[in-house]
Amino acid sequence: MRSDRGRKAGGGSKDFGAGLKYSSRRENMNGFEEGVEFLPVNNAKKVEKRGPRRWVILVAVLVSFLLLSLMAGLLVWHFQYRNVRVQKVFNGYLRVTNENFLDAYENSNSSEFKSLANKVKEALMVMYSEIPVLGPYHKRSAVTAFSEGSVIAYYWSEFSIPQHLTEEVERAMAVERVVTLPPRARSLKSFVLTSVVAFPTDPRMLQRTQDNSCSFALHARGGELTRFATPGFPDSPYPAHARCQWVLRGDADSVLSLTFRSFDVAPCDEQGSDLVTVYDTLSPMEPHAVVRLCGTYAPSYNLTFLSSQNVLLVTLITNTDRRHPGFEATFFQLPKMSSCGGSLSEAQGMFSSPFFPGHYPPNINCTWNIKVPNNRNVKVRFNFFYLVDPNLPLGACPKDYVEINGEKYCGEKPQFVVSSNSSKITVRFHSDQSYTDTGFLAEYLSYDSNDPCPGMFMCNTGRCIRKDLRCDGWADCTDHSDEIYCRCNATNQFMCKNKFCKPLFWVCDTVNDCGDNSDEEGCSCLAGNFKCSNGKCLPQSQQCDGKDNCGDGSDEASCESVNVVSCTKHTYRCHNGLCLSKGNPECDGEKDCSDGSDEKDCDCGLRSFTRQARVVGGTNADEGEWPWQVSLHALGQGHLCGASLISPNWLVSAAHCFMDDVNFKYSDPTMWTAFLGLLDQSKRSASGVQEHKLKRIITHPFFNDFTFDYDMALLELKKPAEYSTVVRPICLPDTSHVFPAGKAIWVTGWGHTQDGGTAAVILQKGEIRIINQTTCEGLMPQQITPRMMCVGFLSGGVDSCQGDSGGPLSSVEADGRIFQAGVVSWGEGCAQRNKPGVYTRLTVLRDWIKEQTGV
Repeated sequence: MRSDRGRKAGGGSKDFGAGLKYSSRRENMNGFEEGVEFLPVNNAKKVEKRGPRRWVILVAVLVSFLLLSLMAGLLVWHFQYRNVRVQKVFNGYLRVTNENFLDAYENSNSSEFKSLANKVKEALMVMYSEIPVLGPYHKRSAVTAFSEGSVIAYYWSEFSIPQHLTEEVERAMAVERVVTLPPRARSLKSFVLTSVVAFPTDPRMLQRTQDNSCSFALHARGGELTRFATPGFPDSPYPAHARCQWVLRGDADSVLSLTFRSFDVAPCDEQGSDLVTVYDTLSPMEPHAVVRLCGTYAPSYNLTFLSSQNVLLVTLITNTDRRHPGFEATFFQLPKMSSCGGSLSEAQGMFSSPFFPGHYPPNINCTWNIKVPNNRNVKVRFNFFYLVDPNLPLGACPKDYVEINGEKYCGEKPQFVVSSNSSKITVRFHSDQSYTDTGFLAEYLSYDSNDPCPGMFMCNTGRCIRKDLRCDGWADCTDHSDEIYCRCNATNQFMCKNKFCKPLFWVCDTVNDCGDNSDEEGCSCLAGNFKCSNGKCLPQSQQCDGKDNCGDGSDEASCESVNVVSCTKHTYRCHNGLCLSKGNPECDGEKDCSDGSDEKDCDCGLRSFTRQARVVGGTNADEGEWPWQVSLHALGQGHLCGASLISPNWLVSAAHCFMDDVNFKYSDPTMWTAFLGLLDQSKRSASGVQEHKLKRIITHPFFNDFTFDYDMALLELKKPAEYSTVVRPICLPDTSHVFPAGKAIWVTGWGHTQDGGTAAVILQKGEIRIINQTTCEGLMPQQITPRMMCVGFLSGGVDSCQGDSGGPLSSVEADGRIFQAGVVSWGEGCAQRNKPGVYTRLTVLRDWIKEQTGV
């Protein structure tokens, strides 16, 4: 449906000479011609009177022309532009205060609906006629729905407005008004409307009575789930260039809980993607939009939304021809909350925003009055805090917020603490009428004001941490207060310019550990030189000259132009034998090789679900987020190791997983089962999960079971895997591919969640960073080989652990494509400080993989 941009007012061209007559008859004065004077007879000489100079005449003509042009321009602007009309559609609602809701009002074809709708339209016309900026331009109005309270009417009004009045009209429509229609007879009551308000909307949302093919009305029954989906879901795509809407209702005094179980529409982009919007009313008004959704979400993503009353409106506007299945959703009704908040009087306890971890409802206010024993103080610790509005800058809290001690908190925050200097504290939570979020989970604690953190160090935020974490070079307090005013140990610490102390071996490791880059400042080359990735300095003129002057290819890796260069171990070789200066050219969406071989075999490293879920309370992975992750089960022992899918027939894992012992022959492929597309170990028979037997196991011939050098194995499946939304291969990097130090990278697996703990049931994910190889070798002398790489955080906290062995290191590269950088191999403990995980470097063994598998 195309929007009407309006018609230009005014007709054709104007005849500015209309009504003026011109006569060709010459006029004489006293018989003489104008401008000629005759001298007396006694004067023998006839003199002609001089007229004005020629330049004066030219200036006069030019000024006259400019004045005429200006007048013509003003007239054209007045008739053609000032009066140009634009079509504006306003969606709104109003309350009929002296009417009671009837079930018949839910049916727009009932006589009761039509009768009340006509009264509302008449009242709107009366109101508009009394407002000068609205009345002359009102074209029509329509009532689209009614709901309880006493009766709420949802309507739209269409105007044809002079362009220069647009903002004034929008302001007038946004003012809440009251309208009263007098009774037509003495026996009738007056018709009173309150809270009449409307806002501009997309003209495509204008309901056309002649097209209801994608318009649905649903009513929740009891506590039962009601399902609805886009037309054709999941077997065929939703209609292109269409407008769909779902009117959702519940009983009076209830609220609705809406959950999108599956969501896959066209990707979000600036050109205008397909858009799903949920409104907390039955009119598509932007100030009442709860959420806007586009793109693809994993099934495990939190897409549950609550209403503030017994209605919701779901709309879908499609702008593209892309073929996507759409969405499937369910909703049910809940009793409306009678109150929100309460009094808490225990020594400690928990509280949260309503319906946490689901999205809290719009338009609510909650107050918690907390009081602990009189001889104690109270503090509130927010363990999870998500109050984000997509239309607001960070730091501004005019809409949704938590207020404590007169200060407002909003946005997305790490764990933080707010304290009181007494035994009482009041927490207020406010949600406005629009966008909602997950909310918060908090606990309150009582403490002795003389010793708020017994035996521990207290951050300025109020958080308590172990004393040995003070001045250790790592910010354990979110405000860095544990690392302020420290005295660095000259033997093994470096003092940054910002006064933080950092381990001495981090200096000049190409990673900005201080935060102000002072640990890397004395490490750069002199002016006019280029620093290679290996630390070598070269004249700037040698960068991007087509030659590998660094010896590691880094001087040619990031040049604007891609050149054919001499082949080395650091250059990418095309299938035609030519080598490129460009670093990591494979599968980056650009054809760099003349034969196109760098973009062949690129059906890998892409996942169906592109959004990273914000999971409350852990690091659970989403369904389909890591579709190449494999779980390997040994007969009678369950999950033991991980692996990655690299083709329909082949997996990559760690060789040490298949070392035989006295009681079990782990090298026997018949002892293993591979589960693909698995998320939850307790649901191995779930839809989408594939169970495969192994045909053979190939461990690297140089694998050393003492040093774990060459720790890699290839597993061939008995039957090919079938690709799906949750089963896809990861890309293998070329031998020249560079994964630089400091790069963020992901490790995944079902291993132990802590050293000595128990294995995870849900697939876990953790973001870690590649550690400089020199630093790695310094941390574990005589243990690191060129086939190994250190990845993690030297502060500990995130790491792979027992049971993760064989799983992939997933690195997000160009265009969102993911390459496997390594294989989980070994480590000293799990997530310990200065003990990062050690991984088999895949690029070094890439040729061996190709020799064995052809991949």
